[in-house]
Amino acid sequence: MPNVYPHRDELYLCTPIRIAPKQNFYIVGFKPNATMHTAHHMLLYGCSEPGSNDPVWSCGEMQSNMIDKMYTTASPCRSGSQIVYAWARDAPSLELPPEVGFLLGRDSPIKYLVLQVHYMSKFPEGKTDNSGVFLKYTQEPMPRQAGVLLLGTSGAIRPDTVEHMETACTLKEDKVIHPFAFRTHTHGLGKLVSGYVVRKSMKGDSWNLIGSKDPQLPQMFYPVQNTDPISKFDILAARCVMNNTRHEFVKIGATNKDEMCNFYLMYWVENDSPLKTKYCFSAGPPYYYWNTAPENFNRIPDTDDMNIV
Repeated sequence: MPNVYPHRDELYLCTPIRIAPKQNFYIVGFKPNATMHTAHHMLLYGCSEPGSNDPVWSCGEMQSNMIDKMYTTASPCRSGSQIVYAWARDAPSLELPPEVGFLLGRDSPIKYLVLQVHYMSKFPEGKTDNSGVFLKYTQEPMPRQAGVLLLGTSGAIRPDTVEHMETACTLKEDKVIHPFAFRTHTHGLGKLVSGYVVRKSMKGDSWNLIGSKDPQLPQMFYPVQNTDPISKFDILAARCVMNNTRHEFVKIGATNKDEMCNFYLMYWVENDSPLKTKYCFSAGPPYYYWNTAPENFNRIPDTDDMNIV
């Protein structure tokens, strides 16, 4: 961030960098330069076109109609949006596996990187911020391209209720992806976030855990529990166990009073391009649950509740 001034609470700000269009670059590591006392979370988007031509703009996607007195308002990306990296709760640096990198530039749809920072609180007059991410990159071609698939939900949580927020998508592209890291994200009500690969057969569904984590821990990318390749017709599914101790409905939204249910899957493909599919979202509760989903799931895991303290 170019020494920005967060002039109000719950402000999302974006700033872009343009990638040299005639060269290829491979990001192989991320080093955050931020603290959770300043930034609630940061997202690094890859874009074909940035949401604005300004050096900084207001970019809370769920507040895109809000008029801001200091900054223009736009989405992080105008086109070609995908998430490359995410950070929260003082998560440490991330190094990608050998021979794996995020391709940017000439042969990639990513022509810009846009950093989004969520500031929870207004800054004192005269204080500015330059939180960000240091990128470790190379121009040496990497045989394995990295990608991120974000699974999440919309919906709302009833008062004084433990709720399962669930989503699932069938992999329809003829690609083989190799999962290597996952990250969870909720706000304060999240107790456990889990991701699975589901394979259907005549004998019943098999649910293979990719990873599971308490989202109140540092929201870093952790190594997956299962590195088996994921291919066409496999189903990716995620669940957030939310404990709403408030006496009111809590909806999915952009502010800290709202909630989020996100499971990020980071993967690589061998001598291929990443999935065209970047996002997998459901309507969430009370409209979508695994037990009523069109995939007709069975053998649904029910042990997540045991992890609630």
